[in-house]
Order: sequence, then structure tokens, then C-alpha cells
Amino acid sequence: MLEIVIARQVKISVFTNKKIIEVGKEVLLKEGIKSALISVALLDDKGIHAANKKFLDHDEPTDVITFPLDEEKNKMTGEILIGVGVARRHAKKARHLLQHELTLYLIHGLLHLCGFDDMDPVSRKKMRKRERFYLSRLGLPDIAPLQ
Repeated sequence: MLEIVIARQVKISVFTNKKIIEVGKEVLLKEGIKSALISVALLDDKGIHAANKKFLDHDEPTDVITFPLDEEKNKMTGEILIGVGVARRHAKKARHLLQHELTLYLIHGLLHLCGFDDMDPVSRKKMRKRERFYLSRLGLPDIAPLQ
């Protein structure tokens, strides 16, 4: 069973719980995950900044932070923190819709939980390709970063 729990520090109507669950299940099932408990938190700049500072020692707001948690037997568990303010600013600057940016961040976080990494050029390219794959499957424009 796939369970996705959503916490909202920021109220945002263009990214509904239904959409988050739909995207989450699409990615997890396609990646071969049949059992998972995933928490998705939509945070304001202050919240994502505090988490980024506490857990990664980066003193700024960020787009996505992913925490794979202790895996139960045959069950993936993890948490995805999404910076809504960062998404809003980036979407405005790039001239695309906020809900598309937030969907990309969710896909990115889910792929991290599935074992994808973006710490070196080769793995980053592989992850970007997979992000584009899911954006396309969901009927969304290709807004994934080039690198």
C-alpha cells in the first residue's frame, strides 16, 4: 500500500492534496515501489530555511530536502520538504506555472527516495532525464533544469 501524508505550513490552492497523491503514486509505482509511507511537507521560507540550516548546515531557503527514513521490511519510508517560497520565485523568474514547479520538486524528492542522486554530473543527468520522463507522463511541460 502506498500512503502519502501531507502537511501544509503554507496554504496553496494550485497544488492540491489530490494532485500530490496522484503524482506520488505515479512515480512510486513506476519506480517499482509497492509499499511506502511518505510524508510531504509544504513549507514557507522560514520553515525550509530552518530545516536546511539544521540538517544540511546551509544557511538559506532551498527547494527540496529529502529524508529517507528507516526502512521497514518491504516498505519505503521517507519525508520530503518542499520550499513553496523558493518554488514561487523560481516559477515567476522562469515564467512558468507554480503548480508545475511544485510538481517538479515533488518528483525530484520522490526520485531521491527511490535512490536517484544528483551529486555528480553523471548521476545528475540520469536524474534530470527521469524528471523529464515523469513531467511528460503527467502531461506537463519540460521545466526540469538542464543540468
